[in-house]
Amino acid sequence: MVDEVPDDCEVRCVRPETVARARAVLEAGDTYGDLAALFAALADRTRARIVHLLLNEEMCTCDLAKVLGVSESAVSQHLRVLRTLKLVTSRRAGKIVFYTLDDQHVAQLVQLGLAHLGHQEAADRLLAAVSARPA
Repeated sequence: MVDEVPDDCEVRCVRPETVARARAVLEAGDTYGDLAALFAALADRTRARIVHLLLNEEMCTCDLAKVLGVSESAVSQHLRVLRTLKLVTSRRAGKIVFYTLDDQHVAQLVQLGLAHLGHQEAADRLLAAVSARPA
């Protein structure tokens, strides 16, 4: 859906060649809906904390709940959202399910976010921890 341009704006500033170039840059399909969902998942404080913890090591639901001070049920719901968006992956060991990040792109998102917010030391510690993890 293309937003309507007010008539007075079109007369004053719309340059067809600029508009055409800009439209060519945009991705097709639901790319931006998917991107918004990714950032919405990380916009939740508890999910952001879960992702940060999983950057350092694989953890089970009960350990995550204990560290975060929330119920296992709440952690499970947050993990469901993160799994759906392919931010975390899981493996089962008997009755216990362990979670880890799905790939290094997630670590890069968190590292860039911390650096952008002015928490460079935390971003550097994160990078060191992720680099030290076995592939």
